[in-house]
Amino acid sequence: MSDCPIVTIDGPSGSGKGTISRAIARQAGWHLLDSGALYRLVALAGTLAGLAEDDAQRHAALAAHMNVAFSVTADGGERVWLDGHDVSARIRSETAGQEASRVAAWPAVRGALLERQRAFAMPPGLVADGRDMGTLVFPGASLKIFLTATPEERALRRHKQLKDKGSDVSLPALSREIAERDFRDQTREVAPLKAAPDACVIDSTGLPVEGVVGRVLELMAARALWP
Repeated sequence: MSDCPIVTIDGPSGSGKGTISRAIARQAGWHLLDSGALYRLVALAGTLAGLAEDDAQRHAALAAHMNVAFSVTADGGERVWLDGHDVSARIRSETAGQEASRVAAWPAVRGALLERQRAFAMPPGLVADGRDMGTLVFPGASLKIFLTATPEERALRRHKQLKDKGSDVSLPALSREIAERDFRDQTREVAPLKAAPDACVIDSTGLPVEGVVGRVLELMAARALWP
């Protein structure tokens, strides 16, 4: 891991970290770790296996051994595979996000995924997207970004994303769900959502994707990570 430059991009739901991370990885030609997808996959694998919602140990066993693969589409989108099945759409629902937040609070699951996440760090570099990438998973990362936006803007972004995918969800209900998830993520005992002390905080409220990507690339260039 010491020979591999790592950029971590953490932040709350709807901050845009997934979109920004994919764009940075594509432009830099680096590997991508979507850690949130791993937790969504654990929750989905548990559902498919018929596990009780509170069975942390069996979910952790699934986390350690589930067959997962990621691929990128021609237009820069992401495909996620579980046991050979494309589950990209299924794990991107708001329900999947809420379930991921639940299993992510379990120390056993987080422990099972820790080394699996660190194994993504390979040359020429890694962009790691999540909530504890810079604080726990890669504390020695070359550059740490904490991406945020106002709760109102994050709710509007998620609402648009879901509407574009054909999901019928009300904005007030989505705002409540995001607030509840923020609270869970920020107050959990293990790896709570917070900016690392040495992270560069970027408020993306009102900024286009290109502007945020440009800012991150500038920070990478200033540290001789790119180009």
